[in-house]
Amino acid sequence: QVQLVESGGGSVQAGGSLKLSCAGSGRPFNTCTMRWYRQAPGTERELVSSISSGGTTSYTDSVKGRFTISRDNAKNTLYLEMDSLKTEDTAVYYCAACIDPSYNYGMRYWGKGTLVTISS
Repeated sequence: QVQLVESGGGSVQAGGSLKLSCAGSGRPFNTCTMRWYRQAPGTERELVSSISSGGTTSYTDSVKGRFTISRDNAKNTLYLEMDSLKTEDTAVYYCAACIDPSYNYGMRYWGKGTLVTISS
């Protein structure tokens, strides 16, 4: 059974930092693009950051310079280091793996999410 399990969410004050992890199991993800999405209450799910199998990264404008995506293929794990957090970063964060247009948001595998709450 293929699984993605996020961890590392929590509550911090604005200006603080958190590091999210997403542990994959059931298959290797080293050949897949992996992504972080987030969804705040009442909003659409938003692509936050992406990392290709070759390590090319991209970020949505609102997190550039504050968030860093990385992966450890030996551990089958995806990371998102989040610094200088803002209240507007509050959301459930989801990891996703393997581009496939036939699935929701074009990604085949999804974790269940981890909640990040930033207070002022």
